[in-house]
Amino acid sequence: MKWKINFYTEDSGNQPVKKWLINLEVKTRAKIFKNIELLQEFNLTLKAPYVKPLEDKLYELRTKDSKGIYRIIYFAYKEQTFILLNGFTKKTQATPRKEIDLAKKRMKEVKNG
Repeated sequence: MKWKINFYTEDSGNQPVKKWLINLEVKTRAKIFKNIELLQEFNLTLKAPYVKPLEDKLYELRTKDSKGIYRIIYFAYKEQTFILLNGFTKKTQATPRKEIDLAKKRMKEVKNG
């Protein structure tokens, strides 16, 4: 059974991951959406190289192409739903602390409704 994909939405209605995706090149965006489809289909069984666990039940969906390395931090929520919290272009070896902290903050907001 396919899981649902939801985008984190700010109080203003802004969806940061969607906004980030729109600003990427078409080919890059297509590759990322292909990986999102894999996440939907294989859900919790999807592993490396597509998914890497981070911390506190956060995961990163990993995409790479000739232009760069891209990450979406997400978590598994209730009713077989993934919430995409944060998207960024990776420029360092390790996932930047500020990106993880931002995802944790957003996850807390979602859980506290």
